[in-house]
Amino acid sequence: MPHLLRFSRDLEARLDALVEATGQGKAALITRCVESGIGTLEERLLPGHPAAVETRSIDQVLRESGLGA
Repeated sequence: MPHLLRFSRDLEARLDALVEATGQGKAALITRCVESGIGTLEERLLPGHPAAVETRSIDQVLRESGLGA
């Protein structure tokens, strides 16, 4: 993937600190950030997405189905 992102100075500094502290490369750390954050975005932005269905509580499922109080 071509380098298309430009980070703010603050984010770049934080990323550099993580690289120093963990010894991992920037690409690996960015990939981890995206992987951990994409599930949250899917839950919030794609209501029918399987990740959103899995995180609903049983009470919420019952209410939505009309079986709950």
